[in-house]
Amino acid sequence: QVQLVESGGGLVQAGASLRLSCTASGRTSSTYARGWFRQAPGKEREFVSAISWNGVSTYYADSVKGRFTISRDNAKNTVYLQMNSLKPEDTAVYYCAADFSISQLQRGPVDYWGQGTQVTVSS
Repeated sequence: QVQLVESGGGLVQAGASLRLSCTASGRTSSTYARGWFRQAPGKEREFVSAISWNGVSTYYADSVKGRFTISRDNAKNTVYLQMNSLKPEDTAVYYCAADFSISQLQRGPVDYWGQGTQVTVSS
């Protein structure tokens, strides 16, 4: 089992930045691909970004490309999502995810989920 705990959400104005963190615990968590999804009110959960277990490969949704950066520190079992130039449409609950396969992480179903952290961007 892998347990995921997110932090770093909050309320910011448009154009601001936030950094989300997701710390994992459990067996072999450092060998899992990790990623971020988000779910806005009334919408389905959508893929945001993913990173391979060694940090070599990263993937982004078109809507966040150029504004968000995913990274990981395996020594800390933590993955980060640096979010810059935030827009009101980025408002959502952001979920951390982990899966042994980065392809499976992107298309689902995902093995492990965090509890989510709220990000609210005001205009």
